[in-house]
Amino acid sequence: MGTWFFVSDLHGQAERYIKLFQISADEKPAVVLWGGDLLPSGLAALRGHGTAPHDFMRDYLIAGLTKLRASLGAAYPRTFVILGNDDPRVEEEAVTEGAARGVWEYLHKRQVTCAGYDLFGYAYVPPTPFLLKDWERYDVSRHVDPGCVSPEDGSRTVAVAENQTRYGTIQDDLATPFGGRSLERAVCLFHAPPYNTHLDRAALDGKMVDHAPLDVHVGSVAIRRFIEERQPLVTLHGHIHESARLTGSWREQIGRTHCFSAAHDGPELALVRFDPADPAQATRTLL
Repeated sequence: MGTWFFVSDLHGQAERYIKLFQISADEKPAVVLWGGDLLPSGLAALRGHGTAPHDFMRDYLIAGLTKLRASLGAAYPRTFVILGNDDPRVEEEAVTEGAARGVWEYLHKRQVTCAGYDLFGYAYVPPTPFLLKDWERYDVSRHVDPGCVSPEDGSRTVAVAENQTRYGTIQDDLATPFGGRSLERAVCLFHAPPYNTHLDRAALDGKMVDHAPLDVHVGSVAIRRFIEERQPLVTLHGHIHESARLTGSWREQIGRTHCFSAAHDGPELALVRFDPADPAQATRTLL
């Protein structure tokens, strides 16, 4: 079967990508999954200054993977990507170009089969305090936690229909993937982690907004319910950088589902290696 790599939240840091490209060349994984927040800060796109994520996507990521594919030939891993809440959605055009050039496959709200496993990707996260709203949706209702900004406010780089921003939820989006099929051999690539786990613990201890205490767990209730009810084989997450440091764990098991996070708040590349035939033996290394 071979090893699968999972990375997330690289945030345009070239040294992390250099390490990823090198270890991919050395170890030749069968599959590499990228879990979003791949580009330099989305605030640069909103403010109209700084290094353009557009250039980074085409001139660095796609160019780097094109070179790696030429080097590895038939050993080039099947690569899947989603974007994250800090990635401007306007960059979907470049992601599509990369897919057309064969360097990766774009997985957001898509289902594909890979090596006998069903893959599904989903980029949206519940409302955050941040202003870029391209990849935010209400979770299970129109509730917004204290300190967070509604998906109906903030800014977007791509316009969407008003009814989507007002009424769309992660819960509704996750009602249809895979239909009624068993997810016994499914690997789901999310940006957001499931609520109230080791993977969604934020550094909000003792903090309050307008005298309301903040919940230190900031993951998605809808994603948690999806995992509990559908029990996919493996789910992959990022988004909350400090969670592993605060909880001491980058993994969680919900029923039979193995949940892994590759988010990391240090300078290193956090690399999760796993074999879907034996996910209990997964490892995470800081490089």
